[in-house]
Amino acid sequence: MTKSLHRLDLNLLFTMQLLLNERSVTKTAKKLSVTPSAVSKSLTKLRDWFDDPLFVRTPQGLQATPLALSMEGELSEWFQIASQIAGKRSSETPKGVSFQLMMESPLHMLKLAELPQRIDQQYPDSNIKIRNWEYDSLSAIINGEADIGLCGRESHPRSSETLDLLPYFIDYEVLFTDLPLVYLRDDHPALDESWNMDTFLKYRHINILWEKSDTWALDEILAEARQSRNIALSLSSFEQSLFMTAQPNQTMLTTAPGYCRDYIKQYHPNLVTRPLPLSAAASKQIEIPITLMWHKRNSHNPKLRWLKQTIKQMLVNQS
Repeated sequence: MTKSLHRLDLNLLFTMQLLLNERSVTKTAKKLSVTPSAVSKSLTKLRDWFDDPLFVRTPQGLQATPLALSMEGELSEWFQIASQIAGKRSSETPKGVSFQLMMESPLHMLKLAELPQRIDQQYPDSNIKIRNWEYDSLSAIINGEADIGLCGRESHPRSSETLDLLPYFIDYEVLFTDLPLVYLRDDHPALDESWNMDTFLKYRHINILWEKSDTWALDEILAEARQSRNIALSLSSFEQSLFMTAQPNQTMLTTAPGYCRDYIKQYHPNLVTRPLPLSAAASKQIEIPITLMWHKRNSHNPKLRWLKQTIKQMLVNQS
């Protein structure tokens, strides 16, 4: 039997949307400026209306049921339309919209430094969380703990990080392609030698642990030629590797994305770059597609559509 909409308190739907965003009764209550008990009572009414638990308590917080997840897109669209209608009569806009972003660093600092301001202009008093891309970031997108991700993937056919190996329910768009470079001090002894693979492998390397892996596509290519890097130091971010490479009397070198050239201009002007000494075919295999990723369930979410378009526009304006 179809229930009449006029019998449903539409404020309950707003509570439902916040619960989907926050996955916490306490956090939702704080956003609504009410007590957790009031939110629990609203959730009970929602469960009665939809005849579904909607949220199940887990050690990680509230886990949405399939029915609750199926309403996430529709609720976002509904409130987007509602806010547009409200805007025709007053300047009041929805508050407390959350953004959970997983972004490769220092990419977002270099290219998207104004993104928080853009978000706040579109969604006043929004709550924005930007975390560095890590080994569990893709899982966060899948589990609904993150809205969107931005990071580099790999092109080498034997890599486990290629776009072809993304789960079928992850949508993506390649925004640009990056070619990694070698970074070293401007007084490094290698600069007085012929720049070739022998010189590159002669010196010790500072490495990045990426997706919990000590190796990446470059190491696959070197292994095919029965060669390898002499890794002396492993760190967790490109900023750390560039910082250590820039230290006085440093003879180690590192490899980082080409976009980091803009980063060293600002923070490590004593560093210079050299291309990786590879053939054209091998260079093609180490290209890094900088990729925007999101879950298919968010494909029609107005907030996510606006966010994706804004990020793309910002990157195009800097190209």
